[in-house]
Amino acid sequence: MKFKRQRSRQSLTLKDYGPKPLIINIDRATEQNQNFRTTLWTGNDMQLTLMSIPKNSDIGIEIHEDIDQFIKVESGRAIIMMGKTKNSLNESYELQEGFAVMIPSGTWHNISNTGNSPLKLYSLYAPAKHPLGTVHKTKEDAQKDEND
Repeated sequence: MKFKRQRSRQSLTLKDYGPKPLIINIDRATEQNQNFRTTLWTGNDMQLTLMSIPKNSDIGIEIHEDIDQFIKVESGRAIIMMGKTKNSLNESYELQEGFAVMIPSGTWHNISNTGNSPLKLYSLYAPAKHPLGTVHKTKEDAQKDEND
């Protein structure tokens, strides 16, 4: 069996590569992302997004009724708050590099950047949450898109 060796690239074009197969250094891609949200891969049953949350900002309180979510912090510090209702986020946990969170569908949550630099993370949604190719440069762009 012959194996292909992947070349190390300084930077990758961050765009939605789905639903084609993708092999990527996810750590490098996550650190490279400068947008609030960049959809990197959208398949039929799953989606991968990269996020860069500015200092003193958050993702915004949200719920995904029919979507399970996995989040991994690549760099930075954060607090995640979760709960059964929007006004009762009574579980909170500190997050840092290497931490992962599994958020079941129907759980209200918010992640706030508590560090001194952008919070870099990636998120898997199952099934996909955002339209193929979604890019939100800022949180405001994301909120506008969700309200349209």
